[in-house]
Amino acid sequence: MDGDHVDVLIIGAGLSGIGAAWRLQEAFPTTSYAVLEARDAIGGTWDLFRYPGIRSDSDMFTLSYPFRPWTDTQSLASGDKIRAYIRETAQDAGITRHIRFGAKVVAADWSSPDSRWSVRLADGSTLTCDFLYACTGYYSYEAGYQPEFAGLASYGGRLVHPQSWPGDLDYRGKRVVVIGSGATAVTLVPAMSPTAAHVTMLQRSPTYLTSLPRRDVIADGLRRVLPAKPANALVRAKNILLTQAFYQLARRRPERVRKALRTMAVRGLGDEAYVDEHFKPAYDPWDQRLCVIPGGDLWEEIRAGRASVVTDHIDSFVPSGIRLRSGRVLEADIVVSATGLRLLPLGGVEVSIDGSPVTIGERAAYRGLMLSGVPNLAYCIGYVNASWTLRADLSHRYVMRLLRHMRKHGLAVATPTAPGGTGRPLLDLSSGYVQRALDLFPRQGDRAPWIVRQNYLRDVVTTPRADVTRDMTFQEVAS
Repeated sequence: MDGDHVDVLIIGAGLSGIGAAWRLQEAFPTTSYAVLEARDAIGGTWDLFRYPGIRSDSDMFTLSYPFRPWTDTQSLASGDKIRAYIRETAQDAGITRHIRFGAKVVAADWSSPDSRWSVRLADGSTLTCDFLYACTGYYSYEAGYQPEFAGLASYGGRLVHPQSWPGDLDYRGKRVVVIGSGATAVTLVPAMSPTAAHVTMLQRSPTYLTSLPRRDVIADGLRRVLPAKPANALVRAKNILLTQAFYQLARRRPERVRKALRTMAVRGLGDEAYVDEHFKPAYDPWDQRLCVIPGGDLWEEIRAGRASVVTDHIDSFVPSGIRLRSGRVLEADIVVSATGLRLLPLGGVEVSIDGSPVTIGERAAYRGLMLSGVPNLAYCIGYVNASWTLRADLSHRYVMRLLRHMRKHGLAVATPTAPGGTGRPLLDLSSGYVQRALDLFPRQGDRAPWIVRQNYLRDVVTTPRADVTRDMTFQEVAS
């Protein structure tokens, strides 16, 4: 691979990377490009995670690509269906032949004299590109976050993490404890409890949950009378408006949303005392990401007695399970540590300019997709309060507009100009996995275009019209 050069290099063949390649082909059919994928398959997150029940907690009408309608009956789709959707999108668009599998990027160095990136892979080979686009998400694929549990060496059962789910794990008839209360935990519990002896969700503190139907009845009705593309567009618009309205209500009237979510939980469980003990968070809705339970499946398993929730702190592991701070011991044949992700910007790629390392955490985020002082490099991060793809696709389209401007005016280099700023975090959530990694990510500024708003309705209007020259320094193509 040494000596290879492409106009645009995309890192990652997941949901974002395939979407970026599609937009690039649409905008520049003759542009040379490659997609570098560290793993051996398309799908990114949806190929990596294989734990029981893995699914989207965003509706597929907004998580899917706007250029490829979601036609399956599931609105909250399983991981294998999402994986197939991404793979088919790549195959049908001819993107697959541009993907180089097993190509893990470890470093990228910008050469100012040559106006290009030199990208080094884990196998030692290199290739170059004019523009680098990191569609790697924001967490480490190597391993999830694993706390150090006291007494773990004495435990006689099996400890697993959802990010590296063992293919040989048989939990039928076993006592299972799932540590955590986030999206992964509330997915695992109802998926495992029908065949396990019992599944206990052990949480330090409650999380806000909301129940949504597995199928969208409005989508089903529209599909009966309209072609797939306009039907999908209408349902997509409906879901965007509903989710954005709910988010804004939660931020402005948190007490009202708190009450509505409690009412939903009481209706699902039929036990007010149980809800107040285990599903009444101390924080306001959307201070942390809201978890979705399709069709109220978690409520059903708890009501049936196949699952339960314990709110307590871990004192230590013991041979038979987990001893809690209260003194109670949870007997467990299997413990699932659904303790979250390890966040990692740009997939852990070491970025440098003319050999000098770039510390990403010291840079400012330009429009939430480029770094101050770093030329011809973009990255893709989705929304925290809406479907990832909504913001990812806006980012792809903006990058295409920037590239079009550069080509039209004979420009070789585009570098965001560093602003002054307040240093607000790029990811504005109080969740533990976010707080642990704040220093690794770029910061926001105090004015546009250095502010990242979690507001799709505003972004979808302003981003396509944004001035690509604002706070941007350009250099012409060398003659």
